[in-house]
Amino acid sequence: MISRIRDVRKAKGLTLDDVANRCEPPTTAQTIGRLETGTRTLSLDWLNRIADALRVDSSALLSLPDQDILPVAAILDHKGAHALERIENISQPAIEPAMVALRVKSSIGEYRSGDDVWLSRRSPDQYSGALNRDILVPRPAGRFLFGRLIGREGDRLQILPLGSGARQQIVSDPEWIGVAVRLVREL
Repeated sequence: MISRIRDVRKAKGLTLDDVANRCEPPTTAQTIGRLETGTRTLSLDWLNRIADALRVDSSALLSLPDQDILPVAAILDHKGAHALERIENISQPAIEPAMVALRVKSSIGEYRSGDDVWLSRRSPDQYSGALNRDILVPRPAGRFLFGRLIGREGDRLQILPLGSGARQQIVSDPEWIGVAVRLVREL
C-alpha cells in the first residue's frame, strides 16, 4: 500500500503547513511530511484525519495493489534522458468524489483539441488557493467561464479568459469553481 497524500496535496495547491493546520486537532508540517514519505507509519486514524483536512475520501490517498502502476524507465532533464537513482512508479490518477472534467474541442491558449482537463471543485473558502491557476466557473443558464484566476476582491473573482485579446471578466459570488489539476493529452 503506497500513500498518495503528496499527489493529492499538491493537486489541491496546499503546503504541508496548510494540511497540518486543517487537521483536527492540528498537527505539524513535519508530521505530515513524515506521513507522506512513509518515514512515519500511516495509521487508519491519520489517514482519515488527513483525508478530512484535504476534503477527499480516504481511498483517494492510497494506491492499492489492484490499481495499475507504470514503472518509470528514465528521467528527462536539462542533461537529457538518464537512468533512475532509485525505483519509481507512476500510479493511476485518483478521481476525487467532487471532481469534474472539461473536454477541449478546439485549441485555445495552452490547451489542444482532444485534451481533457480534470478539475477539483472548490468552495468559496478555498478560492484564494486557486490564484494564478486555470479555473472553470459556472454561470447562469448553464453557461461556464474558463480562464486564469488573476484576482479576488471579497466575493468577486477576476478571471482572464484564454486566447489573445481576451478581456478580464468579473464573476460575483459563484457557488463553486473547478481548479485545473490534471491535463490528459494524447500525443
